Amino acid sequence: MHAVIFTGGKQYKVTQGELIKLEKLSADVGDAVEFPVLLLADGAGSLKVGTPYLVDARVKASVVEHGRHDKIKIIKFRRRKHHLKRMGHRQHYTAVRITEIS
Repeated sequence: MHAVIFTGGKQYKVTQGELIKLEKLSADVGDAVEFPVLLLADGAGSLKVGTPYLVDARVKASVVEHGRHDKIKIIKFRRRKHHLKRMGHRQHYTAVRITEIS
């Protein structure tokens, strides 16, 4: 069974038992969280689409860890202007394991 959830301004396709990294959530490690479902599909070809969310469907997950992604490098350069700016960024994430799709 697959579901499409919406969190942190992004949509994620998830299955039960999958580990995904989301935008940082305010839950502690070990807490259970729920996500609204946009789309629900099972292997038999049944498909349910919400407007925008499905009322009777929920995806439950448990928080595994908090962390930061790898650093990305940003370079802004203007030719012939003696301008070079270097920056780096590491985005915070929360890793969750999908426990139930109902």
